Amino acid sequence: MLRRRLPEHYLDSHAKDIVRLGCALIATIAGLVLGLLINSANTAFNAQRDEIRQLTANIILIDHMLIQYGPDAREARQLLRAAVPAMADRLWSDGTAKANVAFSTSAPGEEAYRAVRMLKPADDEQRFFRAQALQVLTQIAQTRFILFEQASGSIPTPFLVVLAFWLVLLFSSFSLFSPMSPAAFAALVLIGLSASGAVFLILEMYSPFNGMMQLDSEPLRKALAPLS
Repeated sequence: MLRRRLPEHYLDSHAKDIVRLGCALIATIAGLVLGLLINSANTAFNAQRDEIRQLTANIILIDHMLIQYGPDAREARQLLRAAVPAMADRLWSDGTAKANVAFSTSAPGEEAYRAVRMLKPADDEQRFFRAQALQVLTQIAQTRFILFEQASGSIPTPFLVVLAFWLVLLFSSFSLFSPMSPAAFAALVLIGLSASGAVFLILEMYSPFNGMMQLDSEPLRKALAPLS
């Protein structure tokens, strides 16, 4: 539309050179920014995935310690199995619900911690396993708070607006000096989908607990087998 409205002398070779050089600079900057954003989002996504794995491993470790403690820890193990789904539900909840419960513990989690703390060791070995279980429970709480805090991180809106503005300028320059044939239009559509797909992947990786690329919660939910 802009090419049709501008007079011919506005689109001479000098204007074409200026626009091409300027858009080459914008394309370089936009490419660097997209690459950095993809790397940063991928790093954040992998970090939260590793923390979920560590959380799962710590839960299995606590259950193993309670087994070593003895039959008196059976009730604590049952409460631990009830606390794990509640914790997973909070992590994989939507943003509004997550904001309301981020820094509060669930009732099953409180009961499981209280049950471990109320154990009465009869010898040094039981005292050791009780102390280790309480220490790992504290680590689980710290990891959960870190995950809640990381899940709230995202790309600032002004940053996305500026990036979108750069891409609009680039795509405008593509058809400013050339007629828009069906083949050229189809090519622009495909290129636009590719560029927007990169931004979509960045936004999805910054939201690992919801969306299309969310982490799988089943390993955490099924970390502990039911007690016989």
